[in-house]
Amino acid sequence: MTPLKQDDLFSDKFTSWLAQFDSATIFSSMLALGDCAGLYVVDKEQQLLYWSRGAERLSGLTFDDVVGNACLQEYAIIESTENKQFIKLSHAEGDKVEVKRITQVLHDRAGIFAGGIGLLFARSDQALAKNSSESRQSFHGILSRSPAMQAVFQIIQNAAETEATVLVRGESGSGKELVARAIHNLSARHHAPFLAINCAALSSSLLDSELFGHVRGAFTGAIKDHSGLFQRAQGGTLFLDEIAELPLELQAKLLRVIQERNYIPVGGDRSVDVDVRLVAATHRSLREEVKNGRFREDLMYRLRVVPIFIPPLRERREDISLLLWHFIQQHNAANFRKIEKIDPQAMRLLLDYFWPGNIRELQNVIEYAFAVGRGTVLRLAELPPEFREVQVKSSLPPATDEAALIRQALAQSNGVITMAAELLGMSRATFWRKRKFYQV
Repeated sequence: MTPLKQDDLFSDKFTSWLAQFDSATIFSSMLALGDCAGLYVVDKEQQLLYWSRGAERLSGLTFDDVVGNACLQEYAIIESTENKQFIKLSHAEGDKVEVKRITQVLHDRAGIFAGGIGLLFARSDQALAKNSSESRQSFHGILSRSPAMQAVFQIIQNAAETEATVLVRGESGSGKELVARAIHNLSARHHAPFLAINCAALSSSLLDSELFGHVRGAFTGAIKDHSGLFQRAQGGTLFLDEIAELPLELQAKLLRVIQERNYIPVGGDRSVDVDVRLVAATHRSLREEVKNGRFREDLMYRLRVVPIFIPPLRERREDISLLLWHFIQQHNAANFRKIEKIDPQAMRLLLDYFWPGNIRELQNVIEYAFAVGRGTVLRLAELPPEFREVQVKSSLPPATDEAALIRQALAQSNGVITMAAELLGMSRATFWRKRKFYQV
């Protein structure tokens, strides 16, 4: 690299000011500033001569550990330009730390290479990019990089700004309650309660009491007044899951609440005013339920002012690896077992699986793997029995399977190498090596 000339940097006035100092004074003052960053100096043999306190903090390596040794012996280059690199250092505690390294060569008075100065910075730009990427993939607790889900997120955002009743349609385990919570958290009601009930979990009489409350003596065992969910959620949001299972007699009562904004508790004789935002959810088609006489048409229209459909996980396969690693990291935090990568055969089955139980099933699969397996690699034998039962036998050799996984990871990450490597649980360097080997 061509060294910078003094004339390229200094004005005449600055050159005159600089002449009053000897070079040692200037250089020592510059080195003192290195305590704020990871500044180091090497000689022409690439032996470390100086290692600032900032470099100590960044690497965990002390001045005595490194001075006199070869410069940064153990590191992997992640990205490189003419005089700037992103490298991965081996930290003194055994971890890997990614840093930005900027270097400048030095020549002596005869123009011969004499060493150089380097600066190390914590890779904050990478952290910002990672946080930005994660924020784009996470929407109020809903993880997705699928374009279909990005459209859902926009509908949620828009609907939350209104008071409209929302009907969420999606298969079991697809995250309907997370959508309801996102609507609540984004709305003007976010400071008030968010309450939820599964309409299929209780009998008609118990559901009536739980929703609308009852007065003392309304039935045997009603020894005191009971506030229902509508009253307890006052000013907030009430989520009615599996709304298609609501008995017909309660459908009429719910319709009155929506239309009149009041209700009468079980056994009561006075109406109670209510101010609650409703979000309902179902895995069934309410239109089909109306055709079959199991659901009131007028209530259906009242509930589905803003319909939101959540695609099943099998229709957004780019989210499978994202969710897998999300749940793995959650379990890793418990320090019982740490999974660092997924065996290629296991990953292939996970990516190809139909996922009838959607995200809830995926979460259970990871919990199963942590319970039955050990070690840092999630292996095929640690997946639930149904995965081994439906395993598709491939005539391709394992190397070709791995090459296919690399292609799939690149496609899912839109060619972003770091993301593709993470999908397969590989380091960036390993991913590059395998990609080169398979000529992908």
